[in-house]
Amino acid sequence: MNLKDPVFVLCDQVRETVFALQKYHRHGHNEKVYENGLAHRLRKQGLKVVQQHPIHVFDEDGTVLGEYFADLLVEDTLIIELKAVKTLIDEHVAQLLGYLRSSRREHGLLINFGAPILQVKKYALSDPTTQL
Repeated sequence: MNLKDPVFVLCDQVRETVFALQKYHRHGHNEKVYENGLAHRLRKQGLKVVQQHPIHVFDEDGTVLGEYFADLLVEDTLIIELKAVKTLIDEHVAQLLGYLRSSRREHGLLINFGAPILQVKKYALSDPTTQL
């Protein structure tokens, strides 16, 4: 693992922005407020951010089975799934991992603004084309 890798630098930048957003707004808002706030602050830093990015789920023969919407896609590389809940649960992790597999992206952040203590977790799939 090379910590100078651009995706790790990007994750650090997002984490710092998340902490600043949490410090200002605290917990208690709905998820959309944090999504809009984080997207706004990252764009102000010159990053490409797409909100509610569609992710298609394909069957093995290429048939589209459905579509997810990732909260944020940053720099076409990093999927960010935001929550505003009391605590993160296994289903939230499974959701992000599903987004990574379906989009064939390797890196994601799961962020929970709803807990009294901010939760930021980094996930990576070494080969997002394989099934877990």
